[in-house]
Amino acid sequence: MKKNQYTYVWISLIILIFGIIFIPRIVDRVKRGAIVENDRMSIKNDTDKLAYITLGGENRKVPAFAFHNQDSLLITDTDYLGKVYIVEFFFTTCPTICPIMNKNLVELQDAFKEFENFGVASFTIHPEHDTPSVLKAYSEKYGVTNLDWHFLTGDRALIYELANNGFNIFAAQVPNAPGGFEHSGMFALVDKKGYIRSRIDSFGNPIIYYRGTLTEAQGENPEGEKEQISILKEDIKKLLDE
Repeated sequence: MKKNQYTYVWISLIILIFGIIFIPRIVDRVKRGAIVENDRMSIKNDTDKLAYITLGGENRKVPAFAFHNQDSLLITDTDYLGKVYIVEFFFTTCPTICPIMNKNLVELQDAFKEFENFGVASFTIHPEHDTPSVLKAYSEKYGVTNLDWHFLTGDRALIYELANNGFNIFAAQVPNAPGGFEHSGMFALVDKKGYIRSRIDSFGNPIIYYRGTLTEAQGENPEGEKEQISILKEDIKKLLDE
């Protein structure tokens, strides 16, 4: 029995010493976000470059599309080549997040008004209502002046395919939802060559999309989600400078 008691004492002493020496160091590293994989560390520190979004090991490009804009002109993905642009999915009768999203986009428009190679692609998820003339009135209401900000409408199935499978940005008709539709309210950032890009988070992972439903002035919402318009501005500038 005595031998077992001595063994327990020694084990307890070792655990105590380990706790005194190592646990404070581990806690400190967790607080500083230092416990990540080595390869993620190198990505995290490369703050000047934005990540490519990959699918099946390949950098993801914007799928081909062709829709009519607010001036009834046919606009395709190739019209955006050579430009840095934001993609959103919205609808003009949206009573909730769309007004915030488009006010944020107007803010981005005004912030980059001196850049001829900055644009926006706004795809309506309610094309039956959002005809070119409706989209024209909507663009004028929000003060859209950028000639490369196109409000796009067309075949419903193609728009939903582009949203849900092309970008993986959720959009659906939901009768009980406000306005009859649900969508994520996220912005996609596209580079001059048509690749979807994003910044890296503190763990070395791409954030993929940017939250468009909070203004820069709000800071964050009651759920603790932070605004991302400020970082989107920074990342647009990075791509414009590439």
